[in-house]
Amino acid sequence: MLTGKKILVGITGSIAAYKTVGLVRLLAKAGAELKVVMTPDAKDFVTPLTLGTLAKGEVMTDLFDQHAWANHVMLGRWADLMLVAPLSCNTLAKMAHGLCDNLLMAVYLSATCPVVLAPAMDEDMWRHPATRENLLKVGSFGNHVIPVERGELASGLVGEGRMAEPESILAWMHDFFARGEGPLAGKKVLVTGGPTHEPIDPVRFIGNRSSGKMGMALACELAERGAEVTLVLGPVSSRQEIPGVTTIHVETAHEMYNACVPLFEGVDIAIMAAAVADYTSATVAGEKVKKQQDTWELELVRTEDILKELGHRKQAHQLLVGFALETQKEKEYALSKLLSKNADLIILNSLRDEGAGFGYDTNKITIFDRKGGEWTFGLKRKEAIAVDIVDTIILQLEETKHLS
Repeated sequence: MLTGKKILVGITGSIAAYKTVGLVRLLAKAGAELKVVMTPDAKDFVTPLTLGTLAKGEVMTDLFDQHAWANHVMLGRWADLMLVAPLSCNTLAKMAHGLCDNLLMAVYLSATCPVVLAPAMDEDMWRHPATRENLLKVGSFGNHVIPVERGELASGLVGEGRMAEPESILAWMHDFFARGEGPLAGKKVLVTGGPTHEPIDPVRFIGNRSSGKMGMALACELAERGAEVTLVLGPVSSRQEIPGVTTIHVETAHEMYNACVPLFEGVDIAIMAAAVADYTSATVAGEKVKKQQDTWELELVRTEDILKELGHRKQAHQLLVGFALETQKEKEYALSKLLSKNADLIILNSLRDEGAGFGYDTNKITIFDRKGGEWTFGLKRKEAIAVDIVDTIILQLEETKHLS
């Protein structure tokens, strides 16, 4: 699958750069055509000579050297895929804010190919709010982020932040290029999943019982059909990453809104499967609220309506899918939501159906479209329901000539 693929490998200043030596060897063995770009700091960890020997290709470190100018624009156009591994905390921040002070950043900002990032940093850096915000930003630009792994870190601690192993990155790239053969090849899809948690104080929140299983099953099925999928996922108990899917983790409705709105402009399909909180606390206490009085009144304010905002922004070529979880007048409310949110499809599940809705591995749905179409699917595992939903979406795309 990688034979003949043009891969541009970017290496930044991180101890994890030693892993990239093995990764470059694996890519060359798989038949990829390689070029390597290093930041100046990366040379403190691995040498251009070693990488050039393994890559059997050019290694570049400077925009200018004694002999020539490195044409960063052509490098970004040459590649079928740009991989930055390891991605340091410093370079992540530069990418998030568009800084350009070295050859790697010049190539990144000029790249017209897909960009894949494999972060590597200590756990405290990985969990810092600034890093989380920067990850959201680079994800909203359409970049793919390969999840970090948990294990021993350079600091001697054990935790999250290890760069994915070379074999895992190679498998991700195989899956990425294999998706070009499915019925949704070339389509970019945004999926949301899970609940949102709206903080009241540092230990309490308003939430719901959504497990995120439906959104994750949809993301997996869409990737299997060839789509390029970004999953914006709320706080769920299982943070298992999905191969070939870029996952952006968020906590609150506002964070989910901020992640989805910038991404929506660049996608062909958006499926809003998340159970987003309708209300959030007007104020968030800085310290835990102590149990003192018999009653506690909370002032709640409406959260942003993500589906409605996307419906307002929707272009003619885009397909927007919403979910409706109802307990009464199910069809009436679902059809009303379909129209008021300017969605193309609405997927109804009822809490009155045993085994459906929050917390179950199964679901039972009915899909409505704007032309009066109605499809009902019986109770089955959410992975099978995801197949039914994606089949229906493909049918809609074919009918409206979204697929070429």
